[in-house]
Amino acid sequence: MPDPTAGRGGATAKGSAESPTASGAFPLGPHRVLIALYALFTLAAGARSSVQLAQNAGVAPVAYGLSAAAACTYAAGWYAIARAARGRTALASVLLWVELTGVLVVGTLSLVEPDWFPDASVWSDYGIGYGFVPVALPIGGLLWLRWQIRRTRPAVIDDLRLEHDQPPG
Repeated sequence: MPDPTAGRGGATAKGSAESPTASGAFPLGPHRVLIALYALFTLAAGARSSVQLAQNAGVAPVAYGLSAAAACTYAAGWYAIARAARGRTALASVLLWVELTGVLVVGTLSLVEPDWFPDASVWSDYGIGYGFVPVALPIGGLLWLRWQIRRTRPAVIDDLRLEHDQPPG
């Protein structure tokens, strides 16, 4: 008989709304949007850099190489956010900060040293060619991750406090 307290995705009133169902699937949520955007940007940046490197590698090797690095970063971010949705947040935290740092450094260098970028990379000018999504994506990911950690960690923290407050015995 189905659990009458179960919500979307099979989570019970006692369980988390993000808990996996028996099939291992997760309900819809912000992480799904992030995962979709990371998959899209993995393909977009990967295709862009592949074509550019194959056809014009000598024109702007730094910019094209950085676009390839961005594609790898997006692929790693996709994987890390999928893991973070299941409660394993450490990798996502590191990768999102690395990605944001990369976007800010490349974006700044492309403005300060435009000669280094005769053609744009995905992260040039903070991702202006992609509607600034490259700079917004890791910020959105970090905000979601903060929410995810706060939502999933209180029970662990409460358990640790209870253990700490117990008299030795």
